[in-house]
Amino acid sequence: MNQKPVIYQLIPRLYTNYCPDPVVNGTLGQNGSGKLNDITDKLLADIKSLGATHVWYTGVIEHAHDADYTAFGIPRHNPHIIKGHAGSPYAITDYYDIDPDLAVSVPDRMAEFEALVERTHKTGMKVIIDFVPNHVGRQYASDVKPEGVEDLGYGDNTDMFFSPTNNFYYIPRQQFAPHIDLGHGSDAYVEFPAKASGNDCFNAFPGVNDWYDTVKLNYGIDPWNSSRHFEMLPPTWFKMLHILNFWASKGVDAFRCDMVHMVPVEFWRWAIGNVRSAFPGLKFIAEIYDVALYRPYIDAGFDYLYDKVNLYDTLRAIECDDVSAARITSCWQTVEGIGQHMLNFLENHDEQRFASQQYAGDPWRVVPSLVVSSMINRGPMMIYAGQELGEPAADAEGYSGHDGRTTIFDYWSIPSLRAWLNGGRCNGKVSDSVRSLRKTYARILQLCNSEAAIREGRFFDLMYVNYHNPSLNPHREFAFIRATDDELILIAVSFDNFDKQLAINIPAHAFETLGFPQGKAKMKELLGGGRSVSKELSADTPFVTKLPAHGAVIWKTRRSDIISHVKK
Repeated sequence: MNQKPVIYQLIPRLYTNYCPDPVVNGTLGQNGSGKLNDITDKLLADIKSLGATHVWYTGVIEHAHDADYTAFGIPRHNPHIIKGHAGSPYAITDYYDIDPDLAVSVPDRMAEFEALVERTHKTGMKVIIDFVPNHVGRQYASDVKPEGVEDLGYGDNTDMFFSPTNNFYYIPRQQFAPHIDLGHGSDAYVEFPAKASGNDCFNAFPGVNDWYDTVKLNYGIDPWNSSRHFEMLPPTWFKMLHILNFWASKGVDAFRCDMVHMVPVEFWRWAIGNVRSAFPGLKFIAEIYDVALYRPYIDAGFDYLYDKVNLYDTLRAIECDDVSAARITSCWQTVEGIGQHMLNFLENHDEQRFASQQYAGDPWRVVPSLVVSSMINRGPMMIYAGQELGEPAADAEGYSGHDGRTTIFDYWSIPSLRAWLNGGRCNGKVSDSVRSLRKTYARILQLCNSEAAIREGRFFDLMYVNYHNPSLNPHREFAFIRATDDELILIAVSFDNFDKQLAINIPAHAFETLGFPQGKAKMKELLGGGRSVSKELSADTPFVTKLPAHGAVIWKTRRSDIISHVKK
C-alpha cells in the first residue's frame, strides 16, 4: 500500500523539557533541556496515534550553544556569537555529532540517538533529521569526525574572497564586525579575516537581522559574477556528500534539507544520486521558497518540497486577511502535475502558531485549513509538536521574544506539551476542549492513510460550477472531490462564522473524468462518524449537506454503494 507521509516535527530540546516554571533568558542550568532518552516508546505511540508516519527530529546535530561541555572534549562556543543561550539548530558546529544538550550521558550521545532511531522504527514510523547545507556555525570544528575527514575550512586560502577550492567565502583584510556586541578583552569573539554570513551577506558587517551566527558555504559559485566552477567538483561537494552518507548509515530515512535554493541545483542532482546508490530508499525534503524552482529541484531528485509560498501563504491569507477562498483553486493549478511532491503544513519552527494572537487566535478555526492542506493532494502533511493541542506560543521566552512562535533559540518548555505529556505519562489533565481538539487532529490525519481516495486518489475541483451558487459563497467555502476507481469522497470546508446548508453542484464532467457512476448512493460523513444515509450524487441534482462554521464535511461512498444508477 502506498503511504501518504504524515510528519510530526518536534525539537527534542523542547519536546521533553518538563521544567514547570522556566526563566526568561534562562541557561541550561536554570531551565534544563529535553533528552533523546525521554522520547520513550510511550511518547512515540502517542505521536503515532495522531496518524503520524514520520517523526522529524529537529536540531539533533551539534550546534552553537553557550553551555560548557569542555570536560567532554567539546569546544566551548563564544556566547557573543550565539543567538540565545541554546543557539540556533541551524548554526551547526559539528556535522558528525549529536548535540550534547540532548544526552543523558554526554559520552554516549550518539548511542542515545541510535537507540531513538531504533525505537522510532519499532513503532513503524520513520526518522527525518535536518541536513543544513548552506551554512555552518561561525565556530565550526568537529571533534569526532571520522578518520581521514578534513574539517570544513581546512586548507582554505583565506587571502581570496572566492576560490573554487575553498569551503568558505572570505573578506580579506577585514575583521568580522557585525552590528552586535562581540564582547571585550579575552571574552571577545574575534574573526580575521571575516567570513561571509549564511544569508548571502558577503561583507564583514552583517546586521542584527542577518544570519550573523553562521558562515556561508562555497559550492563553487562566484557571487560577484554568478559564474559556476564545476569543471572539477568543488571540495565542499565531497565533504557534504560524506556527511549525508554518514547519517544515512545511522538508519535515518529522510533528510529535511534546509534552504535548498541557496545551494546550486547541480550539487543536489549529483549528491542525491550518489547517496541513493548506497541507500536507495532514502527520501529528500526541500525547504524552498520559490515556485519557479519547484520543478528543477524535483528533477534534481527531491521527493517533496515545502509549498509555503503557494498553499500555506494562501490559507493564512484566507484566515487572517479575508482573502477569497477561491484562491485555493490557483494553488493546485500552480503545482498541477507535481502536487504529489508538495509538503503542506500550517505550522513549523519558522512560522507563527495557528492559535497565536498573531495568527488565528483560536485553535478551533484550524479545521478548514487542516482539511484542505492534508487532503488536497497525495503529498505529505506536516504538523508541529503542540499544534494538535492548540499551543498559542504566548510566552516571551528570551531571545525569541513574544512573536507568536515557539522559540528555537532558548532553553524552554512548551506549556501545552508539558501539560499533555505529564512527565512522559501521556495522561495530563487538560481541558475537554484541548482533548477534543487533539481527537479532531487525529481523526483528520488518520483519514489521510485509512482512506484510499485521500491517500492516492484523483482530484477534482468543484468550484467552477459553484461560483454563482446561491447556497455557497465561493469566497468563504471550498469544495472538491478525491476519488479512486472504487471510492469517491466529497469534501467541503467553510472559513465562515456561521453554519450553512449547501447544495453543491457536481458537473457531469466530474463523473466522466473520475470514471465514477452517478445515482442515489449510500454515503457516510467521516468526520462526524455517523451512520450511512442515502444521498443524491448526480449532475442533475445538487449534493445537499450541512456545513458547520469553521468546519468541514467529508462524505464517502463506494462504487458498490450506488443504489440506483443514473442512465446516461
